[in-house]
Amino acid sequence: MPVSSAPKRKLDHVISNRRYELARTGVKDPDMLLTLVEQSFKEPALRWFISEADQHHIVVESTEYEAALPARAGLPSRAGSRLDAVISLVPTGIACSIGGYAGDAAPVTALLAKAADVVVTNPNAVNASNFIHLPDEVLYTEGSGIDAFSRGEISLHRSRGNRIGLIIERSPSASVEHILNVTNAVRAVYGIDVVDYVVTDQPIGTRCVRNPSGAYVGQVDAPETLLEAARKLISRGANAIAVTTNVQDLPSQSYSDHFSGSHANPVGGAEAIISHLIVRTLGVPCAHAPLMNFKELTLAQAVVDARSAGELVSISGLACILIGLSRAPQLSADIRGSRLAEEVRINDVTAVVAPATALGSIPVLEALRRQIPVIAVQDNTTLLNVGSEQLGLDGIVHAANYVEAAGLILALRNGISPDTLTRPLRTLGRDNTTASLRT
Repeated sequence: MPVSSAPKRKLDHVISNRRYELARTGVKDPDMLLTLVEQSFKEPALRWFISEADQHHIVVESTEYEAALPARAGLPSRAGSRLDAVISLVPTGIACSIGGYAGDAAPVTALLAKAADVVVTNPNAVNASNFIHLPDEVLYTEGSGIDAFSRGEISLHRSRGNRIGLIIERSPSASVEHILNVTNAVRAVYGIDVVDYVVTDQPIGTRCVRNPSGAYVGQVDAPETLLEAARKLISRGANAIAVTTNVQDLPSQSYSDHFSGSHANPVGGAEAIISHLIVRTLGVPCAHAPLMNFKELTLAQAVVDARSAGELVSISGLACILIGLSRAPQLSADIRGSRLAEEVRINDVTAVVAPATALGSIPVLEALRRQIPVIAVQDNTTLLNVGSEQLGLDGIVHAANYVEAAGLILALRNGISPDTLTRPLRTLGRDNTTASLRT
């Protein structure tokens, strides 16, 4: 069972989850929509998404940090890598039917990777505690990094091997010893460079929070404790940070329902806040794992939904993030100790792939603003209902499933218009939408 933290102490900086209902009358393009959202925040937003939308209003759910966050300037314009890149979004905490469990988006991610040169995707798409499926073409990139990449604020620099620093939340010695055994096993088997670890003096306090939309987000009681430990590891030579903490306020019945395949993962949103905070503040790759997977469950059946089985059979969630972070792309070419390969930029992106009902995110809106096609996968259902109809934006192509999405990517990267692949085929000059030719 997760270990409870010490009583809360007063903090210098607070993380808050907020909800905004915004009028959007007259807001009809991605630029205006992004501006509307980002002018609404009371404090700098670590993470946000549109949870409801229609032609008159939108609802935005955000997690904000009252401390100042480093500014990010846009990159100078220059040619890309000539790689065909795809961003595959698997948002956490919203019950994605594919990717909302434990690494169960790994097969579709691998498929997309065969249709493109590289696929940029969230760690939770492939993480499954003791298990991970991570082809060489997959760029394991935390959500804050994907947002900044989509904005053209950073490039992703493929790594030949990162130096990982491990943060372990203060816990009983038996738990810490288990984590060190997991870490040593990964080092011995995968040859991963873990430069050092820090056990925090104080609890970090990672908490589950559920928003009115039903989506799970998170809270961190002691962000300064987390950042101090990360800075210490970076000073010792780490250029990627793994964090493992005890996740608290976990609703037991909801988590049991998650293992039956009928409920969102309550843990994912809390994990995202930790990684967003470190990436946004310190500019290095980061991923979080539960220190000990919660096992006090009331299960209807001993054999759980296949999508969540990886988590159930693993004591800790740590192994997958150590393996993933070992090859995670760096967010800057100037990080000390980085051994880099290609640089991937936003102008290398052929398409953004996302669940069809969860299109209210920075990467999707930025893609539409840049006229990068967005492929909305109908088969990947979520608990939200923010699709192309609700957003009312052009540039969204629908795919029934990821097999069809992979075909669309192949068409796009080879200059074949998706409109020419289905019937009926529109005949120019024979419909009311085509202007008459003029000499």
